[in-house]
Amino acid sequence: MASSRRGSGSSGGRDAPSVMGGHREGNTNTPKSPSPQSKKSFASFVKKVKMGKKIEKALKDKGHSSASQEHEDDSKTPEPGDDSEPHVCTGNLSVDFTELCRRNNMAVIPPVVQRPHRPVTPPPEPASKAEKGKGKQQQQQPEPDPEPEGEGEPVEPPPKTYTTKDKYEYFKPTVQVEMDNPDKWDTVTEVFVKGWKIDETMMNVFKQCWLTMDRLHTINLWDTGLTCDTVEILSGFLPQCANLKTVILDGNPVPEENWYSLIGDESQIQTLSLRYNQITDKGAEQIGKALGTTQKANTKLLSLNLNGNRITDVGATAIAGGLRMNRNLLSLSLEHNQIGDLGAKKFGEVLSRFPLTHEEVVERRKLLSEKGAPDRTKSPPPSRRADSKDRPGSVRSSSQIDKKRDKSSKKKDTKGKDEKDDKKGKKEDKTAGKKADTKGSKASVVAETAGKTAAKGKDKKGGKDKKGAVQQEAEPETPELANPLLEQVENINHELWVPGNRVLISLNLKKNLIGSEGMKELLKAIQYQTTFSKLSSGSGTGLMRICLNKNKVSMDNDILEKINQMMLTKDPFYKPPPSSPENESQVAG
Repeated sequence: MASSRRGSGSSGGRDAPSVMGGHREGNTNTPKSPSPQSKKSFASFVKKVKMGKKIEKALKDKGHSSASQEHEDDSKTPEPGDDSEPHVCTGNLSVDFTELCRRNNMAVIPPVVQRPHRPVTPPPEPASKAEKGKGKQQQQQPEPDPEPEGEGEPVEPPPKTYTTKDKYEYFKPTVQVEMDNPDKWDTVTEVFVKGWKIDETMMNVFKQCWLTMDRLHTINLWDTGLTCDTVEILSGFLPQCANLKTVILDGNPVPEENWYSLIGDESQIQTLSLRYNQITDKGAEQIGKALGTTQKANTKLLSLNLNGNRITDVGATAIAGGLRMNRNLLSLSLEHNQIGDLGAKKFGEVLSRFPLTHEEVVERRKLLSEKGAPDRTKSPPPSRRADSKDRPGSVRSSSQIDKKRDKSSKKKDTKGKDEKDDKKGKKEDKTAGKKADTKGSKASVVAETAGKTAAKGKDKKGGKDKKGAVQQEAEPETPELANPLLEQVENINHELWVPGNRVLISLNLKKNLIGSEGMKELLKAIQYQTTFSKLSSGSGTGLMRICLNKNKVSMDNDILEKINQMMLTKDPFYKPPPSSPENESQVAG
């Protein structure tokens, strides 16, 4: 039993390794069948790979379509600075200015802001309301903070009459505007640019913006570093701005001094200010020629300000020469220049009367010949030519003789009619004519009154425009200005003298170098204008205001006192002193 157990155990022990070895050899030689879990994982992996390929394909297609759309959009929308499709201005200064600056690749684009104003102080409340609201204010007012001990007097809160801004924000370039309606940027009326340079590119941007702004009437470019080129660009497009009448260019010294181009033949400017531009006699001579010559004169400019420049007697003489033929300028200011007695004498001569030069005499003769000569091109009508008595009898046409014979035969035939019938016919004709005349007169009166009422109604309807619509100011029909060369002349010492300029009403010569001799000439001019206005009712009233303070003459000078006394009553802003009670009692007594 023992042996069998051992044998079996030994045989089992010997056979076991062979069996196990057979299994190991079978694993190496024959493939193992995959389990169901591995099949599932493999199938999911294949699905993921297929889905990934589909997604990649879809993304590629989408990328191509989006790229093509972007390319089309880029082709449609113009790039900054693209000149193929320029920006069309709409009159909105804020939008147009920003867009044009962006297209010109400007590093800094000045913002368009409303011009700041001083806060308005609120009106005081009535006493009754203030007393009633005292209790409420005391209840609504918060309790003040406790005063810190040891720091002295308490600090008062800042007043509400100003606003604080960030550091250096005040000095940053901006375009300040005034608007009729603060909520609408297309209602800009005034533009202010101060303290930063305007080059040619920026001036062209302003050109495109201002041409579409219908309500713009004032531009103020102070200390903007203008040059000869920018002044030429400005003078070139200003006549196209219909409502732009006021131009202020103070603090812009230009070496070329081409300011005369602003008041050329096509200029529409009525008020021009060129203060502190370092204008010399060179620029003053050109301005004088632009004001008026024997052939032409400026008919738009009303006010010219040349304060704070370097104009001497030479430039003043040129400006006075422009006033010889100019009959439109109302105000001239030459304060703080270098004008002496010679310049004052020329102004006095122009304001009183002056002799014509040879060139002016020749031009006067041309005007008189054109005015008095008949039209030679026109021929008289044939009826006048036929009936003219200057023609000899042999030249008269036979048709006229035949007409006369026919008339004589008709008269003989009508003599045989009854005189009574003629008298009756005449009476009937007279009565019918009277009735027709009365009817016609009544009808004409009715038509005239109807026309007047219709015209008034049209004027009233035309004056009421819709809100927000641009109301273009209808310029009144002004008569043509009379040429000074055609005025009545006086022959003095074989020279033709004409009356001076009586249209200029304001002259400012303060802070110059005028002495007593120049004051005498100005006094003579004022006296002449006073007597001339009394004797004849000509065009213009003469000077109504003149400033001569702070010259070489002291304020106590007799001549200056006479001038001030004569001009005191002419000044439109003069108010007579109130009568004292002593004078009233004397008058009553």
